[in-house]
Amino acid sequence: QVHLVESGGGLVQAGGSLRLSCVASERTFSRYTMGWFRQAPGKEREFVAQISWSGGNTRYADTVKGRFTISRDNAKNTMYLQMNSLKPEDTAVYYCAAPGRPIYDPRTDEYDVWGQGTQVTVSS
Repeated sequence: QVHLVESGGGLVQAGGSLRLSCVASERTFSRYTMGWFRQAPGKEREFVAQISWSGGNTRYADTVKGRFTISRDNAKNTMYLQMNSLKPEDTAVYYCAAPGRPIYDPRTDEYDVWGQGTQVTVSS
């Protein structure tokens, strides 16, 4: 079974930066679009960003556009989320995810494989 493992979360002051990583256990995920999602306490999980298998196409939620950058290194089976200019409202558990099959532009409900999440806390 494929596993996704996130790391890089932590506590940071507003205006600071963090870089999250997500490692996939299988090399086949280098052919998959992958994404980042987050869930704040008491809120629904929401889309943050996604990246095509080649890295050539990316998409971002309006709330993070211009501050976050998604990237991937397929040779390392790893996806990243560089988060700059962090705000307290970015506080959440961040999850990496992938669809269960190669889908170029998956809907949120087509993401079937999830990591365990990593906590990001931004203090004001």
